[in-house]
Amino acid sequence: MDAEGLKSLGWLLLWGGLFFVMMRYGCGAHMMGGRGHGGHGGHGDATTGGDAKDPVCGMLVDSQKAAAAAVRGGKTYYFCSTSCRDKFEQAPDQYIGASTQGGQQHGGHHHG
Repeated sequence: MDAEGLKSLGWLLLWGGLFFVMMRYGCGAHMMGGRGHGGHGGHGDATTGGDAKDPVCGMLVDSQKAAAAAVRGGKTYYFCSTSCRDKFEQAPDQYIGASTQGGQQHGGHHHG
């Protein structure tokens, strides 16, 4: 293999490596339901461990580190804050229906 062939192979390996890293740990991990950003799989309501969707604001919450949780109908819902849990407690049917019908976001507040 000549020098030009080795150079081309090197570029191919570099770009392939970058593609792999982005798909495994970056934005591609979200698209593929992977473990990007410390999650444990798909999005939505979790039962034990992993990412759960706060049914009030739609924020992804690590169920192991959630600020609050509530149980309805044998299912545990996790919340980013106690204020989201309190809103849920006041009208759980409003949020449970929304989270199971396509995950529309309610309450649109910011954390940070």
